[in-house]
Amino acid sequence: MRAMKQLGHFGVEQALSCLFPVVIFASLAVTQIISLPFLPRYDWLLIICLFMQWGMVRSGLETLDELKVITLFHIIGLALELFKVHMGSWSYPDEGYTKILGVPLYSGFMYASVASYLCQAWRRLHVQLINWPSNWIVVPLSASIYLNFFTHHYWIDVRWWLSGLVIIVFWKSWVTYEVNRSQYRMPIALSFVLIGFFIWIAENIATFFGAWEYPNQTEAWSLVHLGKVSSWLLLVIVSFLIVATLKRVKGESRSRLQGSLFVREDSEKLHE
Repeated sequence: MRAMKQLGHFGVEQALSCLFPVVIFASLAVTQIISLPFLPRYDWLLIICLFMQWGMVRSGLETLDELKVITLFHIIGLALELFKVHMGSWSYPDEGYTKILGVPLYSGFMYASVASYLCQAWRRLHVQLINWPSNWIVVPLSASIYLNFFTHHYWIDVRWWLSGLVIIVFWKSWVTYEVNRSQYRMPIALSFVLIGFFIWIAENIATFFGAWEYPNQTEAWSLVHLGKVSSWLLLVIVSFLIVATLKRVKGESRSRLQGSLFVREDSEKLHE
């Protein structure tokens, strides 16, 4: 009975953390069914995403620091979209005023929504990292994974080598999280796989509602190839590493600030 109760609490926290992605999926569904006036569909989706982002910050659901992380992901995702569409990996066939080189600007928010989920879940579940590797390893690894999305079109695809390296680097690393005041933990590598799999499911929903099209979906929608899980897995790793690194840096800065305040207070007491 307790296990079911804890699972229910965990599901609620996950649902709240997925607010931004849910709004995007709902917008894709509504604009697919209903033709909105005055502007093309892609432009309406951009307006909805911008309004949603403003509303989350305005309401306090996201902090300004989290907005900075989400903006970074928007830029990273948009750069990847521009390249992949140019290479013919997928396409955005509908018209839109806010398209650049065939890519609608709202597409960056689909990557930003992943960052939004990570930031929200991190805060709601009180995530802590155990045996986190040095940034001297984490930063080059995440950069290499991201660059491979570009370079594999011209050179060999080293995603499986990078995946193996991730397992080695994070073999002793764990993530702890709280559900209803009870703490749990799991291997970080397992969390990567789980998030990547659920994003693949989300990708199938997104393509079903016409967010974008793969070449094999031009005539009729079909299930996204299961092999895409590996791509999302690597992208989740990059996302997680960036968020974790920024959270860690922020935490260290806060600790140093608190330490300096304690030293100052002690010094003032000695002089009294």
